[in-house]
Amino acid sequence: MNPLDTSPVIPVVVIDNPKDAVPLAKALLDGGVGIIEVTLRSNAALPAIEAIAAEVPEMLVGAGTLVTPVQIEAAVKAGAGFLVSPGSTPALLNALTDTGLPYLPGVSTVSEILTVLEHGITEMKFFPAESSGGTAALKAFAGPLPQVRFCPTGGITPATAPGYLALPNVGCVGGSWLTPAAAIEAGEWERIRDLAAATTALRG
Repeated sequence: MNPLDTSPVIPVVVIDNPKDAVPLAKALLDGGVGIIEVTLRSNAALPAIEAIAAEVPEMLVGAGTLVTPVQIEAAVKAGAGFLVSPGSTPALLNALTDTGLPYLPGVSTVSEILTVLEHGITEMKFFPAESSGGTAALKAFAGPLPQVRFCPTGGITPATAPGYLALPNVGCVGGSWLTPAAAIEAGEWERIRDLAAATTALRG
């Protein structure tokens, strides 16, 4: 399953308590979003990925904020179905490629895009999107690099998401607004389901 074609929005989530992982994944699925990126920014991330992979197999669960080969190996062992890094180095790209899983390496400049293309990868994460030029940058990339598709992430909101999704070189966007930390902590799964359901209107 291609992460860029699964949902208009990939929820980018920090999970602080592994017990929240399964109900969160189920709430997103109930809202029609079949993908989640759990970032490795907490000690609960790997157990959360493992729980979702085991108990909600219809959810495509990915691991994000991967910055070392060791983290990549741990994410694969936990059951991640795709991988996301905020940037791209030769060591990271080699480690990501070796997993055999779909992955979105982070880029923000033409030189970084060209480096990733040299590894045969044409789908990338544009990060941090808003502070790296937003839709204007993506439009500029499309001219010399029409073969590349992006998942812009970083500072995107429900108000700005449609502008990104309207671009031909954007497959989806990454966003944290579908899974507010306060809603997760309070167990407001219906709220998260409703936020997920609203993503279907973002593509216009």
